[in-house]
Amino acid sequence: MRRVVVTGLGIVSPLGCSVESAWRKLLNGCVGIQRLSSPEYANVPCKVAAPVPRGSTPDTLNPESVASKSELRYLSHAMVYALHAAKDAVEDARWQPAQDAEKERTGVCVGMVSLSRLSGIDRELKLKCSPGMIDLQEVYDTGEQLKRGYSRVSPFFIPRILPNLAAGHISMRYGFQGPNHCASTACTTGLHGIGDAFRFIRHGDADVMVCGGTEAAINPLSIVGFARMRALSTAFNDDPASASRPFDKQRDGFVMGEGAGILVLEELSHAQSRNAKIYAEILGYGLSADANHITSPAESGQGAFLCMERALKEAQLEPSSISYVNCHATSTPLGDKAEMRAVRRLFGKHAEDGHMAISSCKGAIGHLLGAAGAVEAIFTVLACQDGVIPGTANLQAVDEETVGLRLIAGKGCAWERTGKRRIALKNSFGFGGTNASLCISEMVSG
Repeated sequence: MRRVVVTGLGIVSPLGCSVESAWRKLLNGCVGIQRLSSPEYANVPCKVAAPVPRGSTPDTLNPESVASKSELRYLSHAMVYALHAAKDAVEDARWQPAQDAEKERTGVCVGMVSLSRLSGIDRELKLKCSPGMIDLQEVYDTGEQLKRGYSRVSPFFIPRILPNLAAGHISMRYGFQGPNHCASTACTTGLHGIGDAFRFIRHGDADVMVCGGTEAAINPLSIVGFARMRALSTAFNDDPASASRPFDKQRDGFVMGEGAGILVLEELSHAQSRNAKIYAEILGYGLSADANHITSPAESGQGAFLCMERALKEAQLEPSSISYVNCHATSTPLGDKAEMRAVRRLFGKHAEDGHMAISSCKGAIGHLLGAAGAVEAIFTVLACQDGVIPGTANLQAVDEETVGLRLIAGKGCAWERTGKRRIALKNSFGFGGTNASLCISEMVSG
C-alpha cells in the first residue's frame, strides 16, 4: 500500500484564520465563542455562537483578499472560507505544479453541508461582515423572488447552493484535474473528506489531494432549526465563553461554529522527491453507521466503536498503540456519553490506566458542523508533530462515564512518546448515524 502524508495545512476558524495563530490560541485555552446580539436572535433561546473573525489583519478573514467583487456574487461564505484555507494549505505545501501531468495527478476532496451567500461585497460591508444565510434561506428567498417574476431569480442561484462547488472552485483556481469529490455527510463531512482523499492516494487515483471541509451556517434560520431540536446550549447565554463544555457535568448542548479546514495529502515518495515538509502520516481510516436514529447515537456507542476499530485495523495497529484520542464530543449530554462508552470498550485498561489522553477542541471553537472534523484533524496533526495535546475548555467536573479516564482540561499539555512515535485517533460523527475515525501518526523515518 502507498503511504500517505500531510504536507500542507490551511485553516479558517473562530480562533483565527492562520494555522499558527489558531493552534497557539487553542493551546493557551482561548475560546472563540461570542454572544449573538443581533435583533434577529431576540426570540431564539440560544444566543451564543462561534463566528469566524472578520477584518483586514493576517489572522482575520477579508473576503476581498480571497475573491474579486464579481466572484463574490456567486460564492457562498462557505466557499470563501474553503478558498482562503486552500490558498494557505497549497502555499504551505509549496505545491503549485506547472506541468499538466502533475495537475492531472492532483485532486480535490472538500465537503460542505449547508451554505451561506455573499450577495456582493457591498452587502457584505453594509452588514459589517455578519453571517449570511444557509441554502434553505437562499431557496426561500429565491422562491419569494420567483413570485414576482422569472427575471427576478438570480442566475447565480444554482452555483451558490451546490455543495460540491467549494471543491469545484479550488480545482478551477489551481487547475487540478485529478479526482474532484465532495462528501456531504452532516457533521462527519470534514473527516470523510480527508479519509476519502487518503484512499484516493493510497489506491493510486492521485498523488496529491487537497481535502477537508467547510461550513458557514451561523444565521437565524439554522440557529432556530437546531434550537427547535433542543440540540443547542441555552444555559450560558450570559457567559458565552463557558457555553461549550464537552464531557462536563453542566453541558447542555452544542454551540454552533463556522470555518474551514484544508489539508494537502501526498504520497510519501512524491513528497520526499521534492523535499516537502511533512507534518504527519495518515495510517488508517474507518467508517461505520449507527443504524439507530436520525439524530441520536446508540447509547452503547456501537457506531463509534466500529469506526475506531476499523481505522486501527487498516493501520494494522493494536489499541495500545494509541496514546491520544481527539474526540468528536460536541457537549451534548447523550453524544459525549456514547463516545466515552465506545472508548472504554475499545481501549479498556489501556485507557483506564491513564496511558491514553482524551480531549475535545469544541470547548474552544464550538461545533463547526461540516468543517469540524477537518479543523480538528489539523489540530490533531499538529499535536502529533509538536508533542502537545490540546486541552478541553470548560471541563470542570466530569460525569460518571469519564471517571478514571485521562481527560485533558484547560490548556495544552506535553505529549511524551511512549513508543516509536506518537499516534492519535480523530473521531467525527453525524446525523443519520454516519461515523468516521482517522488514525494519524507523527512522521518518523523508516
